[in-house]
Parts: sequence; structure tokens; C-alpha cells
Amino acid sequence: MSEDVYLWIKALHVIAVISWMAGMLYLPRLFVYHCEAEIGSKQSETFKVMERRLLRAIINPAMIVTWLAGLYLAWAGHWFTFGWLHVKLALVLALSGVHGFFSRWVKDFAADSRPRSQKFYRIINEVPTVLMIIIVVMVIVKPF
Repeated sequence: MSEDVYLWIKALHVIAVISWMAGMLYLPRLFVYHCEAEIGSKQSETFKVMERRLLRAIINPAMIVTWLAGLYLAWAGHWFTFGWLHVKLALVLALSGVHGFFSRWVKDFAADSRPRSQKFYRIINEVPTVLMIIIVVMVIVKPF
């Protein structure tokens, strides 16, 4: 592949990561507010639509593009032998797991099931942030 193609895919990867992270940071905040809304209220129903659309239209496609473009970049750049990439991949896998939990919770809220508190969602909102910080350090600093 040409250097130009690599750079375009790298740009696509960064755009997808930004989109994925924006959704991953916003969705648990919606969960916090959704907990406050009375079940069956107009506000609760609005949150259901917002959560579903955010997940389906932004978060899910962005995660898929992030993975596909990132794996291509790792392959094309011959990065798979580097320790920092192993750590990054493990953390992105963990972030994908958090994404899976968020998807499950969107379904729970859609069914008017709220087994967790606002405090839980406030705390879980920090998990994607911590993972993102470590991932960025791995990519930029490449400590090993």
C-alpha cells in the first residue's frame, strides 16, 4: 500500500476513535439522567430513544471502524511485535467489553429495568476515560 493510503486509513482511525469515545463518554451520562426520570414518563421515553440512537448510529459503527482501521494500521506498519501495541490491544479489548456492558444496559433501560443506581453510572463513566488515557500514552509514548 502507498503511504497516502496508510495516512488516509490512519485519519479514518482517529476520526472513528474520537466518535467512539464521544459516545462512550456520553452514554453513561444519559444513564445517570435516565435513572432520575420516572418510568413511563415522556422524559424516560426520550432517554430510551437517545440511548438507542447513540448506540446504533454512532457508538457501534465507530467501534467497528476503529477496530478494522486499527488492525490494518498495525498490520501495515508491522507493529504486532511491539509490547506497547499488545498493551494497547488489551485495553481496546477491555474498552470493547465496556461497550458490551453499555449495550446491555441500553436494553435494560428500554425494558424499564433499572437495577443500578445513579452513583454506579457516575463511577462507570470514568472507566472509558481511564482506558483512553492509557491507550493514548501507549500510542504516543510507546514506553516499551
